[in-house]
Amino acid sequence: MYQTALKKRQLGHTGLEITRVGFGAWAIGGGDWEFGWGPQDDEESIAAIHRALEQGINWIDTAAAYGFGRSEQMVGRALQGVAERPYVFTKCSLLPGPDRTVAHSLKRDSILREAGASLERLGVDAIDLYQIHWPIPVEDIEEGWAALAELKEQGLVRHIGVSNFDVDQLRQVQQIAPVETVQPQYSLIEREIEQDILPFAQEERIGVIVYSPMGSGMLTGKMTRARIEQMSDSDWRKRDERFQEPRLSQNLDLVDRLTAVAERYDTTPGAVAVAWTLRRPAVDAAIVGFRRPDQVDPILPATSLELTDEDIIEIEGSAR
Repeated sequence: MYQTALKKRQLGHTGLEITRVGFGAWAIGGGDWEFGWGPQDDEESIAAIHRALEQGINWIDTAAAYGFGRSEQMVGRALQGVAERPYVFTKCSLLPGPDRTVAHSLKRDSILREAGASLERLGVDAIDLYQIHWPIPVEDIEEGWAALAELKEQGLVRHIGVSNFDVDQLRQVQQIAPVETVQPQYSLIEREIEQDILPFAQEERIGVIVYSPMGSGMLTGKMTRARIEQMSDSDWRKRDERFQEPRLSQNLDLVDRLTAVAERYDTTPGAVAVAWTLRRPAVDAAIVGFRRPDQVDPILPATSLELTDEDIIEIEGSAR
């Protein structure tokens, strides 16, 4: 059982002091949509959230798109009766399209409707951090960002941020209202943000929470070729190039290096992979997806694990 108090950090200028690992609720949206993770048991989802809160995690990141409301509903159910509510972050701009595919909208009226629906599903009076999920369509990002600023003025959301934006887009919307946070993908196998997003965010003191720090499960140490072959057809990862050759062999080699380092610290490859993202000065925290309560504890050492330069060299190998 992990009992050490989780380290916290200020999230940019928001004033929110968050644990360095947060509960990611993408996977608990289930498999019944374009980017689902296969079948999911709702009671397991709620138990996973409760375990995370018991262990000190103080924020949850979800989105209206995850299962088109299902993830937010599970978060709302899990928070009923909780004595000390964690911060709740969610996102807008992805809507249900034909055959449970994703459609994009950054129109003001659409975002205002989404916010109202998210508040209802989550059962909260205000969303602690509301984020644009994707900057699509690009011609509407200013309208979308202005809508988030409007929601903040109304007190329906406390802080506003973006996900998956590039630096030019961040500069563009900053002319309308300050960007308080950015949520990019970042892991040992997705390192593009090191070039510009992280330096820009650090310079502007924009809060950074990274998603998929374990490469959507690839770096947990539990992913094997056999497991990938047995994945449900409703698991989006089955179609992802990281889970197919030639990248699959490269990624499994990376997991072997993570495992060697993890053994020295008596921890898990997943915890080492998350700790690797947290060592970046610009990164405030990492979102980790948990589907079952037993998945929580093995990752929490990442919040206090300090990797040496030698560890980093061994882990990265030819990862660049």
